[in-house]
Amino acid sequence: DLSILNSGFGDVMVCTFFGHKDTPQEVETRLEREIIRLIEDENVRMFYIGNQGDFDNMAYRAVKKLQMIYPQIDYCVVLAYLPKSKLITDLYEKTLFPQGLELVPPRFAISKRNEWLIDNSDYVVTYAKAAGGAVKFRELAKKKKRIVIDI
Repeated sequence: DLSILNSGFGDVMVCTFFGHKDTPQEVETRLEREIIRLIEDENVRMFYIGNQGDFDNMAYRAVKKLQMIYPQIDYCVVLAYLPKSKLITDLYEKTLFPQGLELVPPRFAISKRNEWLIDNSDYVVTYAKAAGGAVKFRELAKKKKRIVIDI
């Protein structure tokens, strides 16, 4: 039921991620440590993850791994496009396609999905070292008063 996901989680904190598609592998350890801190110290229980590059893949692996240690957490891979085949939904166990995104032209879909991620999260973890989408959405998250954590 997407209405539950779109209405927030009450006292449960939500985190999302923005980073470069070509993120160096050594970032993964720092990312995992930050996710653990968010779970243990900030009561983050829900993680929204994209599927557009290395940083998203690192976040996905870390959250999936940590879910075995912290069974109270959950996640969704938030899609920018409706899947054309079952392949994408078979690749990830839990996917979410935000309501209304099907009306957005494909060239704007990732940006609109990313705005949705910010609007529906309390924390935003970023790896944004140069100009590009990660920097743009990190700044938007700050503007919207989200707690931004740079890795």
